[in-house]
Amino acid sequence: MLPITRRNTIKSIITEKKSITVSELSKTFKVTEETIRKDLQQLEEEGFLTRTYGGAYISSGVENDVDVNLREHIHIEGKEKIAHMCLNYINNGDSIFLDASTTSLHIASNIKDKRLTVTTNSIKIVDLLSKSPNIKLIIIGGRVEHPSMSALGRNAESNLRNYFFDTAFISCRALSMDHGITDSNEQQAELRKIAIEHANHTYLVADYTKFDRTAFTKICDFDKINTLIVDKSISAEWQDFLRINNIDLVESE
Repeated sequence: MLPITRRNTIKSIITEKKSITVSELSKTFKVTEETIRKDLQQLEEEGFLTRTYGGAYISSGVENDVDVNLREHIHIEGKEKIAHMCLNYINNGDSIFLDASTTSLHIASNIKDKRLTVTTNSIKIVDLLSKSPNIKLIIIGGRVEHPSMSALGRNAESNLRNYFFDTAFISCRALSMDHGITDSNEQQAELRKIAIEHANHTYLVADYTKFDRTAFTKICDFDKINTLIVDKSISAEWQDFLRINNIDLVESE
């Protein structure tokens, strides 16, 4: 296969799947991973995709659900900033919910020494916190979805309804003043909605790339959120919008 033909096929694959790993493409085309990395580099230079550790992704599309193993390497600095700000609102003895976002994974990595009850549907968070003797860990059971490495589906939703939380840390795919807080995965959105309803205080954690966008399915309106934590200063328009909706804003300095 000619390189230009292979790159055009890669474009078609990633347009449909929104993200892809180097190893997957190497097996598909029976070429070396180095060849694939060069293809992805050229496609990035053309502005078609964004490379990250182990693969590439595109941001367009309302059903854009990037594989968690790639999301872990996207906007790492911003997610770590958010995680450190979240620590100010997590106290020993709290019962908290962490969703299956990579931002929540950063939060989990910073609370391993605290005395908490943590409920999550994230397999990666379970693996991380299961080694922490101070953490009482509640695992939400359900069907395992491999792209997000999380438990989803009706059993997970039913299971989650049995628990209540002091605080819930919820991420999303997009925030829009017109359309509210949205996600690319309907089942993930449903679990987040339940957690919000069962929490005394909900923190929406969102990096700056998620503003003024809309994803496939709605999680909730802004009136369900108590505090928004973001990694960069946001526009005056957004600050006014949050103030009008009685949402506390925490920004990175």
